[in-house]
Amino acid sequence: MADPKGFLKTKARELPPRRPVSVRLMDWKEVYEQGDAAVLKRQAGRCMDCGVPFCHQGCPLGNLIPEWNDLTWREEGRQAIERLHSTNNFPEFTGRLCPAPCESACVLAISQPAVTIKQVEVSIIDQAFSNGWVQPQPPGRLTGKTVAVVGSGPAGLAAAQQLTRAGHTVAVFERDDRIGGLLRYGIPDFKMEKKHLDLRLAQMTAEGTRFRAGVTIGVDITWDDLRARYDAVVVATGALVPRDLPIPGRDLPGVHFAMEYLVQQNRAGAGDTVDSQITAEGKHVVVLGGGDTGADCIGTAHRQLAASVTNLAIGRQPGTERPENQPWPMSATLFEVSSAHEEGGTREYLASTIEFLSNEAGEVRAIRVAETEYLYGRRVPKAGTEREIPADLVLLALGFTGPESAELTSQLHVPLDGRSNVVRDGNYQTSREGVFVAGDAGRGQSLIVWAIAEGRAAAAAVDRFLEGETQLPAPVKPTDHAFAI
Repeated sequence: MADPKGFLKTKARELPPRRPVSVRLMDWKEVYEQGDAAVLKRQAGRCMDCGVPFCHQGCPLGNLIPEWNDLTWREEGRQAIERLHSTNNFPEFTGRLCPAPCESACVLAISQPAVTIKQVEVSIIDQAFSNGWVQPQPPGRLTGKTVAVVGSGPAGLAAAQQLTRAGHTVAVFERDDRIGGLLRYGIPDFKMEKKHLDLRLAQMTAEGTRFRAGVTIGVDITWDDLRARYDAVVVATGALVPRDLPIPGRDLPGVHFAMEYLVQQNRAGAGDTVDSQITAEGKHVVVLGGGDTGADCIGTAHRQLAASVTNLAIGRQPGTERPENQPWPMSATLFEVSSAHEEGGTREYLASTIEFLSNEAGEVRAIRVAETEYLYGRRVPKAGTEREIPADLVLLALGFTGPESAELTSQLHVPLDGRSNVVRDGNYQTSREGVFVAGDAGRGQSLIVWAIAEGRAAAAAVDRFLEGETQLPAPVKPTDHAFAI
């Protein structure tokens, strides 16, 4: 374990400071400053000898958190990254983007602020990349079997890396012009600079994984043809169909899905010319939806010099204390102030959007909202509370309803479940033999840590299908629902 008395000597939870708002709004770099090594060691030392480390169960990957906390405290960074990589292919992603259900399950969190697990994790991998400890791990032999992975988000990349290291010849197909999926085009640079993604892709390329960008499976190559060309196929296309808001004025110019907006900014940040780019500059921006995607829109709008930013959520504001129906070690829904919220704007709860209003030019000028009331378990606008909020740009960040499955279902004839996800069995395989599903396409919209866990587990299932047995780890089953969710 780490410092036996660390949690007694250091009770405060310390994180690296965020760069001043006035400074970080001038660029698209990550918001956190470089962490102090002494602080990191002190925080890792707070990890307890708790007997039963519930953080293992809180993390879908089963990360060996107490072990690499101990190694960090002992300043044995090379061993720490080996323990971290044994369960997580991409800690540089989860350490920046995961909401850290492991911290909610931390035993210390019963009576004190949780160990800063997420910060220790990202510090371990950043140190490893800086010191050249992250090297390609090509397979010792090739099996002669081929696998196509469709989708290059976290689930697809995790499956591809595991299968490549098992000796299979793996090709990753991505319809966008660059590899990375939402890691590339959905996550703003101020949350994760793309250099971290590029470093990992370079390692995977050196290991033998082949990447095919700009190829739309189902159009450029049919799903049937793909299945015929490869010994197995992994569908990791994500759940990209956005939830709409079909109310009057929805079709007005200026009302957009959040991902339209975020993808364009990421393309511009990559140096591309984006024709007719959606921009918040000088506009009154309203973001509908209180989740991470909504926060990404808020931070982006601030950097684009919006005149104002208002964030509306239809439900109640979460509390600051763990609610009774979400006891430890469950991941509790709490009110949080992200870096984007810290940068300005207004947040409103219990706000039901009724209508988008237009100006004389036929563009959106405002939205009409009302107070939300709960009637028989339903959230409805309360009569007599209607008001208008100025809006030149409205961004819908209301979540996602499932994968884009038209070509997949029509060509492979795989069924969907009641939530529009691709049906799969206990081994991640669809009704079409040799076709597997990992991540949000089969699970529904979820966390990045679940995507990586499912990618690893699906890889083990594919390896067993091809070879009759596997030594690859399978952290989760498709039916698993840890208490962290």
